[in-house]
Amino acid sequence: MKFNSNKVIAHRGAWKANSFPQNSLASLKEAVKLGCEGSEFDVWMTADEVLVVNHDGDFMGMEIEHSTYAQLLSQKLPNGEKIPTLEEYLKAGKKQKTTKLILEFKPSKISVERSERVGEMAVKTVHRLKAQKWVEYITFSFEGGKKAIATDPKAKVAYLNGEKSPAELKEAGFFGFDYNIRILRQKPEWIQEAKALGLTTNSWTVNTAEDMIWLLDQGIDLITTDEPELLFRILKDKE
Repeated sequence: MKFNSNKVIAHRGAWKANSFPQNSLASLKEAVKLGCEGSEFDVWMTADEVLVVNHDGDFMGMEIEHSTYAQLLSQKLPNGEKIPTLEEYLKAGKKQKTTKLILEFKPSKISVERSERVGEMAVKTVHRLKAQKWVEYITFSFEGGKKAIATDPKAKVAYLNGEKSPAELKEAGFFGFDYNIRILRQKPEWIQEAKALGLTTNSWTVNTAEDMIWLLDQGIDLITTDEPELLFRILKDKE
């Protein structure tokens, strides 16, 4: 399998240019079509423990963590798709062999234990579908991330929150960081510190040419963006 290597991670899939719903199967397919290195998506757990793909904690006015999967099926995305389950999303992603699936499991608003459960279940779902080669993980939950790593020590988990130094992430077994551009503007030295420790570096959500160029000049590994087409143009200009 030869995944693309071009630094471009489509944030919630490639949705913006064609007005696809974010995190939909349509936005995933568009990210693949564009040739992105990765397509990012967000995972929550329903009240009856079904993992579903959606950015916000609510879906069409229903709180995901307090709704059953059956209740969520009463509404559809604007393009007619139903809310994808993690299983459906992974199966769609496995139909291609060029774009990685960047799985963000969301911290539970209910409890730390539930965040850990989501991390564990996400990893187990990936294993059950034999999708390990496609999937890398990101999370704002330090505890959930550690639980995912404990569930699969080979899982590639990057941390999103931004308050941990590269050394702290290395110590906890994380694969890298995926920090907001504002944090890296304040602490650009973290990029080189992470590289020296063998960690991967990513930044979100980077939508201006100025920020993209700055990050590329700092030697960032990956850039997560709502504007993958713009980043592709900048990378081409830099060749």
